[in-house]
Amino acid sequence: MKTDILTQAAAQARGLSIDAVHACSSGHLGLPLGCAEIGAVLYGAGGLRYDPSAPKWLNRDRFVLSAGHGSMFLYGWLHLAGYALSLDEVKNFRQLGSETPGHPEYDETPGVEATTGPLGQGIGNAVGYALSGKRAAAQFNTPEHKIFDHHVIALHGDGCLQEGVAKEAIAFAGHNQLDNLILIYDSNDVTLDAMAKRTQSEDAEVYFTSQGFDAVVIDGHDLTAIDGAIAQAKSNDNGKPKVIIAKTTIGKGIPEVEGTAAGHGEGGAKFAEAARQGLGLPAETFYVSDEVRAHFAEVAQTGAAERAAWEETFAQWTQANPDLAEQLQGGVPDDLIDQIPTFEAGTKAATRASGGNVMQAVAKAVPSLVSGSADLYGSTKNYIKDGGDFGPDDYTGRNIWFGIREHGMGAICNGIAYDGIFKASGATFLVFADYMRGSIRLAALAKLPVTYIFTHDSVGVGEDGPTHQPVETVSGLRVIPNLDVIRPADAEETAGAFAAALQRSDGPTALILTRQNVPAQDSLTVSERREGVLKGGYIAKKESGPLKCILMATGSELQHAMGAAEQLGEGVRVVSLPCFERFERQSADYIESVLPSSCTARVAIEAGVSSTWGKYLGFSGKAVCIDRFGLSAPGDTVMSQLGMTAENVAKVAREA
Repeated sequence: MKTDILTQAAAQARGLSIDAVHACSSGHLGLPLGCAEIGAVLYGAGGLRYDPSAPKWLNRDRFVLSAGHGSMFLYGWLHLAGYALSLDEVKNFRQLGSETPGHPEYDETPGVEATTGPLGQGIGNAVGYALSGKRAAAQFNTPEHKIFDHHVIALHGDGCLQEGVAKEAIAFAGHNQLDNLILIYDSNDVTLDAMAKRTQSEDAEVYFTSQGFDAVVIDGHDLTAIDGAIAQAKSNDNGKPKVIIAKTTIGKGIPEVEGTAAGHGEGGAKFAEAARQGLGLPAETFYVSDEVRAHFAEVAQTGAAERAAWEETFAQWTQANPDLAEQLQGGVPDDLIDQIPTFEAGTKAATRASGGNVMQAVAKAVPSLVSGSADLYGSTKNYIKDGGDFGPDDYTGRNIWFGIREHGMGAICNGIAYDGIFKASGATFLVFADYMRGSIRLAALAKLPVTYIFTHDSVGVGEDGPTHQPVETVSGLRVIPNLDVIRPADAEETAGAFAAALQRSDGPTALILTRQNVPAQDSLTVSERREGVLKGGYIAKKESGPLKCILMATGSELQHAMGAAEQLGEGVRVVSLPCFERFERQSADYIESVLPSSCTARVAIEAGVSSTWGKYLGFSGKAVCIDRFGLSAPGDTVMSQLGMTAENVAKVAREA
C-alpha cells in the first residue's frame, strides 16, 4: 500500500470538500473530513473492487454512503477515482442541474448506488444489496464459473444507528448470515446538536456482536489499520456480516471545529484558507496534484483489468449455461396479464385471497420475483408456493421472512431493487404502511420498481377496531409522487393490478387488497376489468339514456356503486377508478371519455377519507367516504354503520 500517496489523496479530498462547501455556503463537512483516510483505502488501495469506466459492472463491489449528508465524501472520491464526474461538477456542488446534489441520488451521478440522506436508510439498502448478492451467487454461480463474489460496503455514522430502520435491517442481516456485507461505522462520538453521549450510551461492539456480526474497532485515520480491517472482512466468509468501528475525528483538518458538534455542518467552511494551509495544500482551490491523479489512473487500470478477466469468465459461463443466462436477463413478459388464469364466474373472494392465486401465476411467469412479508404470510397470502425460503440453508429461496420489521423490509426491498437482478415485493397490513413510509417515499423518488402488497384495506377489517382500520392510509399513499396506488374491486381487477405492478419499471406500486369477500363484477368481461386496471380507470356500467350522474368507486365499494346504479335507473354511469395515478397518465381524450366534464353530478364512494377525491368531484360532487376513524364491530356492521351501502349511495346520488 502506497501510504504516502494515499495520505496526499486524503488531504486533497478534504480540500475538495472544504472548497465545495465554502463555495456554496451549504453542506456537511464533518464526515468528508473525518473519513478521508477511509475513502483513500476504499478507492485508492483496493478496498473496493470497481472500474470507473463501467459503473454498473455486475460483479463490482457496491458502496453505499448511508450518511448521505456527507455527500462530498462520495463526490470527491468518485471524481478522484476517475468516474465520469468532472471537477466542474464538483465545483457545482448543490447547484441547480448539477450531478452533485445535496444528497446522493441514484441514477443522477455515476457511481452512486443509492439515494441516501434520511438516516439509516442506506444501511437497509446495503442489506438489500447483500441479500441480492447472496441470492445471485447461490442461483447463478456454478462449480466451473463464479460470476458473483462481490461485497457490499456501507459507511454510516451515529445518526444512522439511532434510527430504528437501521436496527431492523441489522438484525435481519445478522440472522440471515449475510457475510458479504461490511458496515464501516464512522464512530466520531458526535451528532448534529451535541456530543453523542447526550443521546446514546450503547456499546457498539457488544451490540453488533449480539446481532451476529463480527466487530472490530480501529483508528479510522490509520491507513494500514483500515486496509487490514477491510481485507480481513472480505476474506472471512464465516457466516457473519462484518462491522468496522472506525474511531474518527469529525471535521478533521479544521482545528477550529474538529471533534465538536460544530464540525458536523458547514460551520468550518469559513476557515477554508487556513485549513488548506494546515493540510499542506496550495492556495489554489479544488486542487488535485498530478501525482494523485496518476495513482488513481493506475488503480482504474487495475479495475479495468479485473473486469476484463471477469468478462471472459462471464462469457464462458453464458455459453455453458444458456438457461441461467436467460434467467439472469430477468425481465417481465409483455403478455404477463394473459399468463394469469382467469377466475370462475361468480367468484366471491377477498382480493387478498385472489392476490395469493395471482401471485403463483406471476411468480411462474417472472422467475426473478421474490416475495417477502413482515411476519404475515398467512394473512397477506403472498407466499410463493414451492419457492423455498431465503436464508442460510438456501439462499435461492424466493420467500423472504422479514419478521415484524416493516420499515426494514421497505429499505431492504429498495436495496434489492437498486441491484436490479431481482424483482422485489413485500407485504403487510395496510395500516402498517406508515411504519415503512420513509422507504416507500425513497422508492418513489429513486424510481424503484418495488411492489407493496397491503391487505386488510379498510374498516371492513371489522372486530380489530379503529387501530387496524386504515381509513386515511390509501389517500396518504396517493399523495406520494410517482407511487401507483391500485385498489382492485374483484379477482379480475386484482389480476390486472399485479400485472400493472410487475410491468412497471419507473417506480413503485402499492396494491391495496381486502380482507373481506367481494363479489365478482361478471357483468364486465375479464378483459374489460384487467385492461381497465392497466388504464387506471374505466366505465364499469354504461348509462342508458342521457348521462345524468356518475358514480365513481374503488375496491370493495364498486359493488355498492353498481347496486346504487340499478336502484337509480337510466342516466347513471359507474366508473371504476382502481388507480388514480395510472388514470391520469392516459390521454386527455380517454379521460374525457370516461369522466366527461359536462357531467358535474358525481358521487365518489370509498371506505376511506375523501381528501383525494376532490380532483374528480369538483365543486358539485358529493363523497360517500369515511372522514373519521372506524368502529369495533363485525366488518359488515361497520361498513353499514358508516354508510358503505348501495342504498346510501343511491340516496346521496339523488341529492347530487
